[in-house]
Amino acid sequence: MDSKGPQPPAVGTLVYDADAKRQGVVMDHLDGRTFLRPVGGGTEWEADPRSLQSPMSAADSGDWRERLRARVAQANRESRWGI
Repeated sequence: MDSKGPQPPAVGTLVYDADAKRQGVVMDHLDGRTFLRPVGGGTEWEADPRSLQSPMSAADSGDWRERLRARVAQANRESRWGI
């Protein structure tokens, strides 16, 4: 990433990928790319870091129930593993 531009979200952060219209947890950053995985696990996908938003502030992030479900799943995961 360009040191003058916005910093990418930290690994482990829940984000909304506006391009893919889905939420995921940041797994890694490599050569200006960001890799996300669904909150409950599953196949990673590559996301454009410029399309990543906070899931609660993303106006177009879809159904509020999906956002809430993702946040609860992340909280449960963090609680279970003691992160």
